[in-house]
Amino acid sequence: MSSKYLSSLSPQEYDNLTNKLFSIQDHKCYICLEEIDLVLQTTNIDHIIPLANKGKDSEDNFALTHENCNKSKLDADLRIARLLFRIKKIQDDTYNAENKSASLKHILINQGGSKFDFNFIEENGNIKFSLSEAGDNAIYTSKIFKDRLSKEKTCFIEVPIEYIYHDEFINPRGINNSISGLIKEFNKGNPQLHLTLARIQDNKIRVFDGQHKAIAQILLGVKKLLLRVFIEPDVERLTETNKNAGGPLRQIAFDKSIMRQLSNTLYHEKIKQYQIDHNLEIDDFSFSEQKFTDYFKGERSNIKKYIIDSIKYSITDSPDNKLKNFIDRGGKSKELPISYSALDKSFLSIFIDSKNLLNIPINYKSDEGLNPRELEITQIINLMNIIAEELYINKYSPELGVGKIENKIVEGKDTDITDEHLIAYRISKEEIIYNWIDYLKHVIINYFGNTGKKFNQNALFQIKFDDQLWTNLRNFLKNLTILPVWKDRTMAATIFSGKRNYDFWKNIFSPEKATESKYFHNHLIM
Repeated sequence: MSSKYLSSLSPQEYDNLTNKLFSIQDHKCYICLEEIDLVLQTTNIDHIIPLANKGKDSEDNFALTHENCNKSKLDADLRIARLLFRIKKIQDDTYNAENKSASLKHILINQGGSKFDFNFIEENGNIKFSLSEAGDNAIYTSKIFKDRLSKEKTCFIEVPIEYIYHDEFINPRGINNSISGLIKEFNKGNPQLHLTLARIQDNKIRVFDGQHKAIAQILLGVKKLLLRVFIEPDVERLTETNKNAGGPLRQIAFDKSIMRQLSNTLYHEKIKQYQIDHNLEIDDFSFSEQKFTDYFKGERSNIKKYIIDSIKYSITDSPDNKLKNFIDRGGKSKELPISYSALDKSFLSIFIDSKNLLNIPINYKSDEGLNPRELEITQIINLMNIIAEELYINKYSPELGVGKIENKIVEGKDTDITDEHLIAYRISKEEIIYNWIDYLKHVIINYFGNTGKKFNQNALFQIKFDDQLWTNLRNFLKNLTILPVWKDRTMAATIFSGKRNYDFWKNIFSPEKATESKYFHNHLIM
């Protein structure tokens, strides 16, 4: 909504207001808090609280910003935009430094949290503690409650953020898109309806649930959080409970990738338990996946899922995996081309048999580099890297993203969309990925058949690939990307105008079907 006040100012009066705000803001942009150079940089004056939100059209509701910050702001309310910019900067810095998403851990460190140990004693059914390291010498007492069913002990306490840490073990989830809505909700003065949950471990209060609520409050200036804290909990049970809360019992689902990370955690905890129960050293993996699963009789289906999920997690979250930078884990990103769902339904489902457990020792031929599971993980990562190199790296632009690409082409607004970006975008559609991944599988099967290797179609990557096979796979991908259909912009209003089903593209890729299908097939043959 335009400002009648600003419109009424003469150029000199506008410059005077700019200089006044420049001084009030200590020469810094209201959004990014970086220095403004009035000579070299273009600026905007904008309402802090939008007029649509009943903000005043007067000087006390104006702020000075860099023009580019104002144009790219993430919310109309400049106060919220500033917080979201801060989060984005923390996310970018974290990704650049650690190659992973930022979480509550990084917000706490940025805001002066996670500094002190939490020392306490249990006495007469209460927990007693002091916050002296934060300058509060009072002795606090809180009643301990024992859960009737789980027998877990908890208390309710309010503690400064200096005593709070992120529990990366039970809940490693990073910051997702819900944070914007939570910041707006709390900024309105609406209360937090569900307490943040934490546990005490090694004299540290570790938050494992409600971290997005915690982040929103902290960024809005809250220095103390009210927590429900578990005392000496069964960590495996808490992890399982938290996993179920984000899975079969969910109201808002965890990303599948996070579910797999939790399964990976539980798998390794079960491995430790098995080793303890069998008096094995921590580096003794002489038992098989099948024997390990059979031991936990009542949990057999869960254990099998933990094993398979752990394999998938080791692949998709490996620091060596170049493709992971192009995977949208939350399912709502407009920047990244491959949804985790598409990757899961195609790549992971086709190449990893979720039903097959190995009967050989877990450490079988590890020292020779021929361990089937290790080969499976490293070779699938290698294939993902080839895919990333041939389809995405220096070709797909996250700045252009995936939003309304075909519409822009139809409307003639596609001058900034390169052919390479369009090719990568189209090839990444879920129904298309599924079919060309299946083609990749047959490249491997044909090679093994031609070279006389024994193989299991459901465990192809557990056999060491020859250099020639890697060359064949890369050639397939090169041939796939040069098919004219991917960059044919006349098809934006027809074949690529909407989501097609799997069978449509199965027919296109099939050599027995229509003329255009044969064209596809002939160009993909090695």
